[in-house]
Amino acid sequence: MLVMIREDFREILRLVRPGARVLDVGCGEGALLELLTREKEVDGRGLEISAHGVAACMARGLSVVQGDADQDLDHFPDKTFDYAVLSQTLQATRNPRHVLDELLRIADRAIVSFPNFGHWRVRWSLISRGRMPETKALPMPWWSTPNIHLCTLADFMALTQDLGVRVDASAAFAGNGLARAIDPTRALENWRSETCLFLLSRGTPAERVEPSAVSGDLLIP
Repeated sequence: MLVMIREDFREILRLVRPGARVLDVGCGEGALLELLTREKEVDGRGLEISAHGVAACMARGLSVVQGDADQDLDHFPDKTFDYAVLSQTLQATRNPRHVLDELLRIADRAIVSFPNFGHWRVRWSLISRGRMPETKALPMPWWSTPNIHLCTLADFMALTQDLGVRVDASAAFAGNGLARAIDPTRALENWRSETCLFLLSRGTPAERVEPSAVSGDLLIP
């Protein structure tokens, strides 16, 4: 049976090196963690706030604990993991700045993706309808969405600068299209990137990701 893999999951799979120690924060029912374990043979762990998600992960045979990213990342020792993954979850945290800071304390690198509130469809919805947008990246109405800290690509870049975080790779998705490499400093990308994905670190320039270590589809500054 053909199994469809989310395009952002494909990019994360390309970024993570085989056998790495990975923490998937907000892992849901474990689809990404299972993919990484099967395809890259990672030493994977998960942190998930919902009991339903934890139960689903355990049914898959995954090592997952129930916890809240806003509070429970603080309990992990420094550099426990090679990668900390936060896929489509940053905007649902109460303190995104603290969460991002903690990701790069407990892991050498963080992989973060989020819906870009600066995308042109979002802007057009606000201008034309005067209402909160509902798009593929933001499918739920404002009154039921878990998102409490939506941001634009430009906002996220400002946060990385504030934290002294380096962008090692970046990609964007729009509609049903494949991932494409972006220069996140270009203003145009804040208009046309529906969902953004970043590989982040705090290492020295000598530790930056080499082009051979990731897919050519991603931009390596």
